[in-house]
Amino acid sequence: MEVLNQMKISFLSKSENESFSRAAVSSFIAQLDPRIDELGDIRTAVSEAVTNAIVHAYRTKPGVVTVSVKITDKRCVYIQINDRGCGIEDVEKAKEPLFTTAANEERAGLGFAVMESFMDKLTVRSRVGYGTSVSMMKKLADNETEDK
Repeated sequence: MEVLNQMKISFLSKSENESFSRAAVSSFIAQLDPRIDELGDIRTAVSEAVTNAIVHAYRTKPGVVTVSVKITDKRCVYIQINDRGCGIEDVEKAKEPLFTTAANEERAGLGFAVMESFMDKLTVRSRVGYGTSVSMMKKLADNETEDK
């Protein structure tokens, strides 16, 4: 699989940057002419991953969130969201629906479940005290054989 294009952005863990990251990724993958539902799936998954980094990784002070995107000749979109925040103690527990570490906040605890349902592959790596890396992959439909 050959990487056709890639991009990387970093921004402060401020809630207003969640929409920026979603728009940046959407704009970048537009070159593949994705279907509207595919674009929506990717936008939602990016939004969830970035929101997790903003809300959970940097609880007491702001930090940096990095989003990297690669597109391949096989119409695959690879997205990685990294933070250098507090890390996740138990990734499998964190992936369970309704689990949240946001104390005293109304959080549904569905972020990883949403990411998993909208993307073809989700990998979460984390180390307490060092941060978290969320990697996602979505294979886009072949424009020549499927309707938009």
